[in-house]
Amino acid sequence: MEEFKQVIVVRTDLKMSKGKLAAQVAHAAVTCVLEALKTNKKWVDEWVRQGQKKVVLRVESLDELLKIYNEARAKKLPVAIIADAGRTELEPGTITCIGIGPAPSKTIDNITGRLKLL
Repeated sequence: MEEFKQVIVVRTDLKMSKGKLAAQVAHAAVTCVLEALKTNKKWVDEWVRQGQKKVVLRVESLDELLKIYNEARAKKLPVAIIADAGRTELEPGTITCIGIGPAPSKTIDNITGRLKLL
């Protein structure tokens, strides 16, 4: 059976508070599912059936985050880039994280497998 998961990749160079970080990760998770529902509902259904596995990983820069985002897009995976509204800790439009999936775990791992857990 093919496994499915969702991965959220967060920038650590921004030094967000725990609450801000949690909110940004939640934005990425929800936005990615909404994207996936448009393109591959079967993946979402199977991911939900399997328990909605999520993994949160880290990168140290915007450049590294955008590289991963572009790799996921090139593989036609559901992907969302999250830019902060700027109401609290960050400047408006600051890109904080991306979400990838739900999608086949092996496909996501080919892009994010070298990253460390947050």
